[in-house]
Amino acid sequence: MTVNIALLRGINVGGKNKIKMADLREALTAIGLQDVQTYIQSGNILFKSDEGEAALRSRIEEQIETVFGLSIKVIIRTAEEMRVIAASCPFTEEQLAAAAATAQGEYLYVSMMLQAPTAEQLETLRSFETDKELFDCKGRDLYLLFYETVRNSKLAVKAEKLGVHSTVRNWNTINKLVSLADGMESSTSPS
Repeated sequence: MTVNIALLRGINVGGKNKIKMADLREALTAIGLQDVQTYIQSGNILFKSDEGEAALRSRIEEQIETVFGLSIKVIIRTAEEMRVIAASCPFTEEQLAAAAATAQGEYLYVSMMLQAPTAEQLETLRSFETDKELFDCKGRDLYLLFYETVRNSKLAVKAEKLGVHSTVRNWNTINKLVSLADGMESSTSPS
């Protein structure tokens, strides 16, 4: 079975779209997902399944709507895809160090999208890039680097409005999800 990570967009943010993680784990176990676990309250779900991405996404979205009455978009990455995201940061060590030294809070994020943006969408986004707000896109994943803050960032706002369903996680969350997925894979015992 493959370890997958489902990333829910916009739950438990600002008192909206509230879902208790224990209830979410129970709801997803009820549709046959195996070894379901969650990480923090923002909708990061790890589980095992042999189903493909499209079928999983559809079933999870339907179950969330049925059980919680919420229409939530779900982005899915396999554990291997998440490892590639973590290993493929396009920014140099110097850029990361400079951003870490000047940023207020987190400075590196990944917007994971349902499908890759078009060249035209990326060109439009490029017009909002500055020397303090940078991005790079690798397939369905958009890396965002902020030297000051993500708050009030024009680049972050425009990235959200690319016309592609997406959800954003900070770099610490990406690495934690990789670690949790690695743990799930190493604990798999032969059947």
